[in-house]
Amino acid sequence: MFGLGMPELIVILIIILIIFGAGKLPEIGSGIGKGIRNFKKATHDKPDEIGSPEEKKGKSDEET
Repeated sequence: MFGLGMPELIVILIIILIIFGAGKLPEIGSGIGKGIRNFKKATHDKPDEIGSPEEKKGKSDEET
């Protein structure tokens, strides 16, 4: 995992704890979790907007 071992992760966690404080850690973890979840959802879901501009133009002409 990027060459990070347990000691490096502990040092990073201690630095984050010092900067943000213990009260903010659950909020930060929750925000990061939601961001990762939304990113995964966005990468796995098939968006409806995929298509060439000509296809979009043709669809808009048919609707009017």
